[in-house]
Amino acid sequence: HLADGKAIPYGVYDLADNSAWVSVGTDHDTSQFAVASIGRWWEEMGREKYPNARRLMITADCGGSNGNRPWLWKLELAAFAARTGLEIFVCHLPPGTSKWNKIEHRLFSQISINWRGRPLTTYATVVSLIANTTTTTGLVVRCELDPADYSTKIQVTKIQRESIPIERGTFHGEWNYKILPTMKETI
Repeated sequence: HLADGKAIPYGVYDLADNSAWVSVGTDHDTSQFAVASIGRWWEEMGREKYPNARRLMITADCGGSNGNRPWLWKLELAAFAARTGLEIFVCHLPPGTSKWNKIEHRLFSQISINWRGRPLTTYATVVSLIANTTTTTGLVVRCELDPADYSTKIQVTKIQRESIPIERGTFHGEWNYKILPTMKETI
């Protein structure tokens, strides 16, 4: 059953082939959870679809666990980039414009339609309903439960921030940046 009523979906929507990965968390919506979800997409779907990829482009809202301000988001992305060898390009939608994020219209609205009127009483039900979401345009969704614990209020030190190999874009560098797959040692 759902512990404390928490089922936290975090999705990755692949525009190129109309497919998605959704991790359903049981703990907290944190930057670690967000990057772990991206990592699961890469391991389970992305790497196979894009075996020659050297870069990954992520569009994200400006707030929340994957917002432009949390240093933990950037630190976790840097660790992911170092593990995979991928350059990570991040483009945040400006504040107040999350309605433009394709994932909202092409994935999460379809999930909401699919589970409309059904009681979400267990994690198995949530995962099954998300995984069985389809559209007439061929959307394919894979979903998995992520039972890991994700601590809140993790503080990123100045040394850790300085270790992130980040290159800010010339246009709104706070929203547009690249994280290189080389991370400096941190103390």
